[in-house]
Amino acid sequence: MQIGGKWTGMVILCLAEQPRRFTELRAALGTVTPKVLTQTLRDMARDGLLLRRDFAENPPHVEYELTDLGRCLIAVIDADRAWGDERLNELIAARNR
Repeated sequence: MQIGGKWTGMVILCLAEQPRRFTELRAALGTVTPKVLTQTLRDMARDGLLLRRDFAENPPHVEYELTDLGRCLIAVIDADRAWGDERLNELIAARNR
């Protein structure tokens, strides 16, 4: 399962509001390479965290959307961020020691 992957949490946050195309995700994530983003999205789809939707239009495009299972992780990520915010000074002090 890819919950602890480097990019998984960031992809979840990028998809929290709405489905997005690959290029939109890549732009929002900044430094992720296409290869790494592709693998992350495949792994997340395999684990049931997101849906990949193909649109047979001209030109064809694909959108990614969180599943209910993926959406449940938003609360986990928010709790993790809150923990870090509350303990930032302690973390910095420990690192400096």
